[in-house]
Amino acid sequence: MTAYMGRLPSFRFISLKPPESLISQPRSSFFSCPFSSSCSESFGNSSSFDYLYQFSPHSSHAHFISWNCINPHERRRITVGLSKIIKCHKGHILKRFSRSFCPLILVEIMKCLDSRDTALAFFKFTFRDHSDIALRSCSLAAHGLVAQGLRLLAQDVVSWVISRIGSCKSKEFMKFMLEKHCLFESDFSVLDTLMRAFLNTGMVSEALDIVGWMREAYLRPSASAMTILFKLLLRSGDYGSVWRLLRDMIRAGPCPSNYNFNALMFGFCKKGQVQIGESLLHVMEKFRCKPDVFTFNILINAYCMNGKTSNALKLVHMMIDAGCQPSFATLNTIISAFCKEGNVPRARTLFDGIVEMGICPNVFIYNTLMDGYVKARDMEQANMLYDDMKRKGVAPDCVTFNILVSGHYKHGRKEDGDNLLKELSVSGLVQDYSLHDISVAALCWAARLEEAVVLLKDMLEKGITMSLFAFNSIIAAYSKAKLENKAFEVYEVMVQFGLSPSSSTYSSMLMGLSKLGRLQQARSLLDEMLEKGFPINKQVFTVLLDGYSKVGDLQEAQILWNEMRSRGLFPDAVAFSAYIDGLSKVGLMDDAYNIFLEMLGNGLVPNNYVYNSLIGGFCNCGKLNVAVKLEKEMRRRGLLPDIFTFNIIINGLCKMGKLKSATDAFMDMHQIGLTPDIVTYNTLIGGYIRAFDMAGADEFLDRMYASGWNPDITTYNIRIHGFCSSRNMRGAVKVLNELVSLGVIPNTVTYNTMMNGICQDILHRAVILAGKLIKMAFLPNVVTANLLLSQFWKQGIPERTLTWAQKLREISFCFDDISYKIMERANNIVHNDTPLCRGTSEKLLFLDFLMYITYDYLRSNQSQHAKGYVPLKLIGKYYDGS
Repeated sequence: MTAYMGRLPSFRFISLKPPESLISQPRSSFFSCPFSSSCSESFGNSSSFDYLYQFSPHSSHAHFISWNCINPHERRRITVGLSKIIKCHKGHILKRFSRSFCPLILVEIMKCLDSRDTALAFFKFTFRDHSDIALRSCSLAAHGLVAQGLRLLAQDVVSWVISRIGSCKSKEFMKFMLEKHCLFESDFSVLDTLMRAFLNTGMVSEALDIVGWMREAYLRPSASAMTILFKLLLRSGDYGSVWRLLRDMIRAGPCPSNYNFNALMFGFCKKGQVQIGESLLHVMEKFRCKPDVFTFNILINAYCMNGKTSNALKLVHMMIDAGCQPSFATLNTIISAFCKEGNVPRARTLFDGIVEMGICPNVFIYNTLMDGYVKARDMEQANMLYDDMKRKGVAPDCVTFNILVSGHYKHGRKEDGDNLLKELSVSGLVQDYSLHDISVAALCWAARLEEAVVLLKDMLEKGITMSLFAFNSIIAAYSKAKLENKAFEVYEVMVQFGLSPSSSTYSSMLMGLSKLGRLQQARSLLDEMLEKGFPINKQVFTVLLDGYSKVGDLQEAQILWNEMRSRGLFPDAVAFSAYIDGLSKVGLMDDAYNIFLEMLGNGLVPNNYVYNSLIGGFCNCGKLNVAVKLEKEMRRRGLLPDIFTFNIIINGLCKMGKLKSATDAFMDMHQIGLTPDIVTYNTLIGGYIRAFDMAGADEFLDRMYASGWNPDITTYNIRIHGFCSSRNMRGAVKVLNELVSLGVIPNTVTYNTMMNGICQDILHRAVILAGKLIKMAFLPNVVTANLLLSQFWKQGIPERTLTWAQKLREISFCFDDISYKIMERANNIVHNDTPLCRGTSEKLLFLDFLMYITYDYLRSNQSQHAKGYVPLKLIGKYYDGS
């Protein structure tokens, strides 16, 4: 330090301008342009000059570096603050401090800095280690700040020190704080500062100890501090301490206030114990606390979150009867709840009722209802609502345009979206930076992801602040495009720019992982989010629940379902829909129907997706009568069966061989104005082929052509399967040649169907057809392996089944349930010496040839997959708990 001061005799010659790399925003490899090194990296190079080091009183540069923990933003604030001190001709204070550390001079410097944040950053800059001398100096600085009337800043300092030294060392720090404090502040002041510091750092037991000391000294804790303590105790689930603390307040003061009761109600409601919250509503009046609008809003929001909107409406009436006028937040909560339940007409009725009462809805209420219309795919009503708000003089905000523009792009109305963006750019209704955010999002919605990334990069390079909305849009777009690594790169950049990830951010990443089937990683990400205390809403759980349900992992889905409830996050209509769909797909129809009844009991309105899931599940279980009853109930509730409903029912009828009823259902579609799609025709063609009624199949094939549909690969696969099943390989080959000549690309199902037919055909023709399939770039999979493994024991050589199965194990091939059943059967045949009719040596050689081709492809494919796999990094290093 002396060397630096010798070179720089006067502060007026000191350059406080940081290097260019520290002024520029932090960047990441996500962008092609070079990025500046971070603060930590610049510190890591001991040979580089740190312009702030000249203001530090510490003699050891390396020791100073190891404890310094300010970020680049704080460095800039300190730089500006110190430059202002020098300009005000107070540089002598800095010079004195740099020569020798003195807590009182530190207080004087902190007092000169322009804000609490800057002053705290400078304190963090000077904090050296955890030694007793350093902690004693910190306690003196805190006392000095209180003496100077900077009590809040003193609380910030003490909170930060305690967060750094931890629970064990904090006991020594308390002793230093209590020594000679009477020279600077009162007993209450020092104990209140310590209590708030422990509360700010989440050390609840230590805060409770401080309350005990206050009681022993006949001091009353601050009511606001008690409110924070209630919140922390409820968050940790320590209900016993909550009730003891409340009784203690009633007995010895301070008397519970509205803030205390509101905090208690909020905490219990967040834990899902809404009934206790409502009980407190009635209890608080005994202590001369009249429920206010915040009290009612807490309970109303809790009931809406639990799907009990009818209970929330009763509270609104109670609120009005008590002389408490509902706020815009109250009304917005109810409207939002109806929209989330899918009951947009009821939300509109309430909205119109507000207008009739002479209350003009604000922009938040308009946005909520508009979002409901967009999610219901009713863009006409959303546009009419937008026109209505402009007509009534309610200025749309950034959220309004986000909802509308995204709705237009998502629902294929690109021209309307472009026009709205043009209107936005010339209207001046939103700030420029908001327009940039919307432009980035619009490009993502329009599937122009690369342009969106270029625009974001350009804005950041120009120093233009981009909001979380822009980053979330790109992360969501990358996740949908299954480019998870890119999504995580953007996430890292977003955190570097000081933006805290939102639930939407995590939902996008979890959705991407779930779509890729990487559910274990998605669950790890969710667990890490919970561990680090990120705010998690029900949408995040719902995304993962939907992933587990779609892959049929109902055990994990059940765990997640219960965990949601235990955390006070009660499932909404979307979560119920995902869970019911998952249960229906695996055939657990009793469970699915019970969850459906629970959904109805919670006042949630099931949509077509829920009914279709149940109808499909009952059809697959052979309970067609129950499926038909649900279809009728669906109509009674005002929901018209859609194309998916009819396709499910027709498929169920075809599986049961009721082709006449399936044809009648096909005719009913036309009567209600629905046009059959390719799935409808394929289902009916498949049904007739399974019944060996080729004439009926051809009739529906002709109807398909007449209605403007051309056969797809599924149509051809159904026909090929029909011919193979009837041992008519000539017909199967004819259909195969037809689809190739029309430019339809065969898929794995085509190859496997033909392969199965080949194995049962005469050898001469089988060899020719096998060569034809190989020339067409046949891509085998687990189904191919299964049918060949089964052919070995069918041809009387189960030993070859087991031999090839072992070879596949050696390359870590993923067998399915059918594979294990085939191997088990082959093993039983070998051990039981079951007599079998052995195939010809030529046929067995042919099977070995097909199996080798399959094995060779699967082996090369497995090794490439192992090489290309890179595990995703989850939460970045920026949230390490520090």
